[in-house]
Amino acid sequence: MGTGLVTPAPEQAPTVETAPVPLRYHRQMILPELGIEGQRKLRAGRVLIVGAGGLGSPAALYLAAAGVGRMGLVDFDAVDETNLQRQILYGAADVGQPKLAAASSRLRGLNPDVDVVCHEAPFGVDNALALVRAYDVVIDGTDNFPTRYLVNDACVMAGTPNVYGSVFRFEGQASVFATPQGPCYRCLHPEPPPAGLIPNCAEAGVLGVLPGLIGTVQATEAIKMLTGIGDGLIGRVLLYDALRLRFREIVLPRDPACPVCGDAPTIRTLVAYRDACETRTDVDMTVEELHQWRRDERSHVLVDVREPSEAAICRIDGSVLVPLASLPVRLADLPTDRPIVVHCKGGGRSARATAMLRAQGFDAHNLTGGIAAWTDRIDPTLRRY
Repeated sequence: MGTGLVTPAPEQAPTVETAPVPLRYHRQMILPELGIEGQRKLRAGRVLIVGAGGLGSPAALYLAAAGVGRMGLVDFDAVDETNLQRQILYGAADVGQPKLAAASSRLRGLNPDVDVVCHEAPFGVDNALALVRAYDVVIDGTDNFPTRYLVNDACVMAGTPNVYGSVFRFEGQASVFATPQGPCYRCLHPEPPPAGLIPNCAEAGVLGVLPGLIGTVQATEAIKMLTGIGDGLIGRVLLYDALRLRFREIVLPRDPACPVCGDAPTIRTLVAYRDACETRTDVDMTVEELHQWRRDERSHVLVDVREPSEAAICRIDGSVLVPLASLPVRLADLPTDRPIVVHCKGGGRSARATAMLRAQGFDAHNLTGGIAAWTDRIDPTLRRY
């Protein structure tokens, strides 16, 4: 005969599906398109942000605030003073600190419920697929072509959506790549541009608020991908002109002949492209070599092809300012009887100038790394920008 007592079932820990949703998300949960189910999908969602810089900063902040459950950050850089104009994850006190340490502290302070996973290593062929496969959505916050193509290819091969964004001076772009039946980045640009053809933001500049807008668009698209609401930027590229405050959109269908996502892909393994600054040729010169030339008093002319506004911030003593745009009409001012060493901020513009000068018969050499490398390794008293 029983005792009439019923042993209670062991209490189960709440799951994502059963846990109460914090009040902090109320304003977005009352949206009928999202609701409590959408919020729970965000809580179960995993987003990888490659690059915790200008684009990654606003994307990470808004995704953390929205309640995305796990956020992976890939970066291996330290916070520099020049980052603070646009990389809003960081403050003046973070300068010199590893970016991921400062970023994770800021994000956890914003929302302790978010699991921030730091991947403090370069995003490369050895780890790209494993990283991408561990997340539901990838946000491309990179600032160079080699990594951008690597992100794209890894996302296509892993079947993980790639929320793309890029900024340059006053213009930005955003789209969603690597979805079923949708295009990838190579459908837009099949191959990386030649080394040195396109200057990066460090050389050409970028309006500080521009990454904020594009990064927020990326966060929006990631939320839509995780929750299944709305129409994503799949097969469309959003173009933004900040100077004219103009949005445009172009249609981008999947290219059946695309080497990665096409019907008969020819790229089946990840390819590591080298950046312009990493590729040394026989016309390149390191800052150490130029320093030795100057010590030895070897005859040469140092030509600075930056803009006057940049030269006003800092300059290498003895350099001659000839902005790149004016170089073709200033050739007669340059000597033909001694070597010319050309520099810019990082090496991109000077590489183009060097090629132009050598085509005209000058003994020209490109200073790899530019004045930035000179400041880091030769003369730290110069002001960085």
